[in-house]
Amino acid sequence: MTMDKAEKRWTMITLASIPLIMTLGNSMLIPVLPLMEKKLEITTFQSSLIITVYSIVAIFLIPIAGFLSDRYGRRRIIIPALIITGIGGLIAALSSWKLSNPYIPILMGRILQGIGAAGAMPIVFPLIGDLFPRDEEASAALGIVETSNTIGKVLSPILGAFLASLIWYLPFFSIPAFCLISLMMVLFLVKNEKNEDPMTFKEYIEIVRSALKEHRRWLMAVFFLGAILMFVLFGFLFYLSTLLEEQFHYEGVVKGLLLAVPLLALSAAAYITGHKIKAELKTMKWVSFAGIVLMGGSVLLLSFAQSLIFLLFIFLMTGIGIGISLPSLDALLTNSFDKEVRGMITSIYSSMRFIGVAAGPPAIALLMKYDLFWMISLFSLLGLGGAILAFKNIKP
Repeated sequence: MTMDKAEKRWTMITLASIPLIMTLGNSMLIPVLPLMEKKLEITTFQSSLIITVYSIVAIFLIPIAGFLSDRYGRRRIIIPALIITGIGGLIAALSSWKLSNPYIPILMGRILQGIGAAGAMPIVFPLIGDLFPRDEEASAALGIVETSNTIGKVLSPILGAFLASLIWYLPFFSIPAFCLISLMMVLFLVKNEKNEDPMTFKEYIEIVRSALKEHRRWLMAVFFLGAILMFVLFGFLFYLSTLLEEQFHYEGVVKGLLLAVPLLALSAAAYITGHKIKAELKTMKWVSFAGIVLMGGSVLLLSFAQSLIFLLFIFLMTGIGIGISLPSLDALLTNSFDKEVRGMITSIYSSMRFIGVAAGPPAIALLMKYDLFWMISLFSLLGLGGAILAFKNIKP
């Protein structure tokens, strides 16, 4: 399918809106969690589950969505996924508004959001590979998608804190509104793909198994690196959000702005990296390695963080490391596989990323009960392990 420049631009804007909205729907709840604990009378661990259940559901359903998108088309999966996500957000919102004990219904709404999320953002990666067959264009497009994802993280704490300052459950109501916007854009601005002669399930599994066997060593490394990067990012976000409120006494929009500053650095790093790496697979490996080393080295400094400014600086450097690594890992996968199996391969990668998102907040919530040493040790070991994986195993 050929597109002119205007069609490519609008297609890219539409596709970039999906990770932006999915990220807003999840990340903007993080700065609101301490407030939810008070309103719902729940523990820190229970509040972390509001983030985690969303991701756990997505982890198991993303590979299924990847298979369905390979067989029936990306657009046909993304559209119902956005609808389901919006319904989940609406259930959480109405439960918070109308029920006296809404915690369990909120979790049910978040589970439904996770079902929708499985068929939305992860399918964007292979769709970019389908629509932008030139590796240089695909790498740049993936950089924009990761940038959009990160801009969502930048806006999340500000928007979430602002909406919650009006009514604590208002962030839930924003989710169906955002999904509706993205849904309209996909319906009118993204063309249907032509799926000719779909393979049988047996043929498809055999091709996927063959691809995984042939590239097992570096694929496993990329999958685990995706989980590590998202674990550190969301774990650090949870830690910083809690610390800003409990130790430094920043709340609302001010807290959101403080969280947004280092995330903006992550966004800029992802955008620049996506445009610079082009189609050079070896460059992608070394850029990923450098970003992981920067992330791991930065978190080691947490033991010296006595002031808020230094703490934010550490998060800023950690964010830059993560922002450098993610577009490179995305491009390694998207540029290395044919359309027939791209959906499944990138979906496994997305599932691993969601494992990191799911595990980060509750793990850090538990470690915060103990000495800071244990959290720093965990982050540092993950950084070291990630650097070794990138250095030794990624040989595209």
